[in-house]
Amino acid sequence: MKTVNRWLLYLVGMLVLALGLTLNTKTGLGVSPIISVAFSVSEIWGLNFGDMTFLLYTLFVAGQLVLRGRDRRLTDLIQLPLSLVFSRVLNLYSALIPYEAAEHSFALNFALLLAAIFFTGAGAAITVNMRLVPNPGDGIVVAVADKLGRGQGFGKNVFDLGCVAVTCVLSLLAAGKIVGVGVGTVAAMIGVGRAIALVNYLGKQKMCLAAGLLQEEVPAGQEV
Repeated sequence: MKTVNRWLLYLVGMLVLALGLTLNTKTGLGVSPIISVAFSVSEIWGLNFGDMTFLLYTLFVAGQLVLRGRDRRLTDLIQLPLSLVFSRVLNLYSALIPYEAAEHSFALNFALLLAAIFFTGAGAAITVNMRLVPNPGDGIVVAVADKLGRGQGFGKNVFDLGCVAVTCVLSLLAAGKIVGVGVGTVAAMIGVGRAIALVNYLGKQKMCLAAGLLQEEVPAGQEV
């Protein structure tokens, strides 16, 4: 039963993460750094966002294998079918949420951005806590951090900045303007980590107990 709970929680986490990323693209204020390249490519050339995300995640998996060198793990390839399913969920959410930022006020778009950041952080926290197949975005960050010999937080900052830089250069060259990067991108860089910390503070122990990853503490005097 614990294993079933673990996979169910992982699935919930992936769905919440996909919702957060999709809502981020709807705000018109700039998208999360990790998907900014895929979003800008889809916007500039009129391509499917989910398909571009799958292609980007495939590159992330390849990057992990290269960065790890002899320490690479073939199990990392499991991220590919996961990414394919994840990208289909992104397309489904995009179709089911007909929100147009231009039709709403800045205040409402910003409120949606805050919701997007929270859902992104919550989804990331749940999936990582289940210790199953990592999301390619998380996997590449860990690989970068390991290669640099630094912590995961530093690795994420470096990778986020790299994604934003690539997006800016690519969109300027192809469209003559910056596409997909804005105040929402900066807010996501700061806020997603805080959302992860909040969700872990409020519920990490409970979700890990439900998934069988922690042993429930036995009150003093009741040990077997």
